[in-house]
Amino acid sequence: MHLRFTEQELAILAEMVTLAASVASWNHKPGSDAGVSAYEAVESKVLEKAKLAGQGDAVEWDEEKRRYQLKIDPNEQTFFQECYDEFRNESFWEELVIRLADRGLIREIGLEAWNRLSEEERRKRTAETEKVLWKEFGQNGIEKLAVIFPSDEG
Repeated sequence: MHLRFTEQELAILAEMVTLAASVASWNHKPGSDAGVSAYEAVESKVLEKAKLAGQGDAVEWDEEKRRYQLKIDPNEQTFFQECYDEFRNESFWEELVIRLADRGLIREIGLEAWNRLSEEERRKRTAETEKVLWKEFGQNGIEKLAVIFPSDEG
């Protein structure tokens, strides 16, 4: 199969596969190594083609990992970096709010009853708590968030 890309499209494709491989690399579940390796192999292949097609300034060979990778300049905010940072930020807040709201619901109705609820029913039951949490975190971030350890744990 042959695909033709302009230089700009190839640069975008290089960022897209790097973004996908970066997200996949967060998967540390047992058995995920093969999938992560497959993403990284495709990423390296696309980046190699990009380097050979004139994108050499944006691609480098990582000797340690033995594959091509996108050059990331920490002083330059690319769309790839913006997307990756935004994904991490939004995932953090979304998961924090949902997990805290679910924890409250579990404490209220018990784990068995919570497990019987569909995701839609859980979100419906925790909607008000989630609104309160979103407002709090929107105003204060994690400033007022604390972990309370039982006295016997230090």
